[in-house]
Amino acid sequence: MRRVALSRPLVLAQADQILSPETTVFDYGCGRGDDLRHLSAMGVTASGWDPTFAPDVERRPADVVNLGYVINVIERPDERVQVLRRAWDLARRVLIVSARLEWEARSINGRVHGDGLVTAKGTFQKLYRQEELGAWIDQTLATRAVATAPGVFYVFRDGADAQRFLAARVRGRSTTPAPRFSEMLYEANQPIFDDLAEFISQRGRLPRNDELAAAAELQRAAGSLQRAFAVLRRVVGTEHWEHVAEARSRDLLVYLALANFGGRPPLSQLPADLQYDIKDFFGSYKAATARADRLLFAAGNAQTIDTSCRSATVGKLTPEALYIHITALPALPPALRVYEGCGRALTGTVADANILKLHRQKAQVSYLAYPTFDRVAHPALDTVVIARLSLLDVTFRDFRSSANPPVLHRKECFVAADHPTRAKFERLTTQEARAGLLDDAQTIGTRDGWTRTLRAKGYAVAGHRLFHQREAG
Repeated sequence: MRRVALSRPLVLAQADQILSPETTVFDYGCGRGDDLRHLSAMGVTASGWDPTFAPDVERRPADVVNLGYVINVIERPDERVQVLRRAWDLARRVLIVSARLEWEARSINGRVHGDGLVTAKGTFQKLYRQEELGAWIDQTLATRAVATAPGVFYVFRDGADAQRFLAARVRGRSTTPAPRFSEMLYEANQPIFDDLAEFISQRGRLPRNDELAAAAELQRAAGSLQRAFAVLRRVVGTEHWEHVAEARSRDLLVYLALANFGGRPPLSQLPADLQYDIKDFFGSYKAATARADRLLFAAGNAQTIDTSCRSATVGKLTPEALYIHITALPALPPALRVYEGCGRALTGTVADANILKLHRQKAQVSYLAYPTFDRVAHPALDTVVIARLSLLDVTFRDFRSSANPPVLHRKECFVAADHPTRAKFERLTTQEARAGLLDDAQTIGTRDGWTRTLRAKGYAVAGHRLFHQREAG
C-alpha cells in the first residue's frame, strides 16, 4: 500500500505530542517507506525495516517504534508474538501498535483461514476486537497498553510517561484572559508575568522553581512567586483563577479514578508535576485516591449516572441518554467524565467522533461522528463506535452509505455556553420552533423525514437560516 499522507497511528502520535523533531522513530514493517518520507519532511529522524522492501536495514532502537498494521498480516500466532516483542525491545520510550478490527470485515472479500481471513488477493488478515488486541499486547509484553483510538495502542517504557499521557488526556483546556494593564509592576514585566499566568491557567497552581523558566526573574521583580501571583489576581481578578483551580482539581480526580483500570501506580512513580498537583490540591496521595475511588464507584452506579445526566448543565437530555458535543466534556459532572473515560479506556480516542451519547439506563457510551456538524445546519450521522462497559466490548455502526441517515436538530443543546457558534445554532432553532417544524421529533429525526416536513410547511434552510420557499427561490 502506498500512502500519500502520514498513516493514522503516526497522525495520532503527532497530535498527542509523542512525535517531535527531537524524537527518533523506527518503523518496524515500514513497507515502501511512505511514512519515513513524511516523517523526514517534518524534520523527524526516522528509519525503518521491512522484510520485503528494506530487509537489509539494521533494526535499531529509537524513542518511538511504530508497529503499524503489521501483526494483522502475520498468519502464525507465535510469529506475531515474536514480532511484537522484537519491536518492544527497540522502543526506548513508546511502542505504537495498530491492527485492523473486526468491523472492517465487511470491506474484505475473503475466506476463513486459521484465526483470520485469506483475501481475494491472497494476503492474510487477522481482524481483532478492540478489547482482544489490548489484552494480547498486555499479556505478551507484561506491560499495560493504553488504548489511544480504535485499533491503536501505546505501550510506554516508563510508567511515568504513561501516567503523564493519561492525565493530559483528561485535562481540560483553558485560555489565559487578557489582563487589565493597571499595575505598574505588571506592565514593566509583562512577558514573565504572562509566563506565570499561562502556567497557572494550565495547572491551576503555583509552579515550583524548576517548572518555570522565568521563576528567578519573577522572584526578583515581585519578591516571590506568591507575590507575583497576587499581582496577577489584582490585575486580572480572582474569579478566573478560582475557576481554573477548581477545574484542574476535577481533572486530576478524573485522571486518578481512571488510572485505577491499569493498576494505579504509587506516588513515587508519578511524574514530578503530577506529584506537585496532588500535594497542592489534596494534601496527600491517600486523600486524593480516596476521593478518586469514591468517584469511580459513583461512575459505576446506574442511579448516580442517571441523576448526573439529569443535573448536567450542558447537553441534550433524552429519556435514553445525555448527548453532548466533545468540546463540552470538561463541563460535565466528574462522575459522567469518569463514565465516559471508562468507555474511552475500551475504544481509545475515536478520532472523528464529535458527539458523545452517555446512556442513562445501561452501562454504555457511544461515540457519534457528524463530520459536518459545524458547517451544516442539520448534519447527518456517519458512524457510531459503541463501548458496552458491562460486556467489555466495542461495536461499530456505519451510516455513510445509508440513503436516509439520522440528522441532528437543536445543535445549541449539545455545546457549552461559550461555544463560538452557539448563538447561530440557537437562532436557527428559534426560527424552526416558531414555524412548527420541530413539533414531531420522531418524524424529523431522519433526513427524509426532515425534508418532507420542510416541504410540507413550505420552508427551506440555507446556511443556518430558515426561509419560506418563495424567499429561497
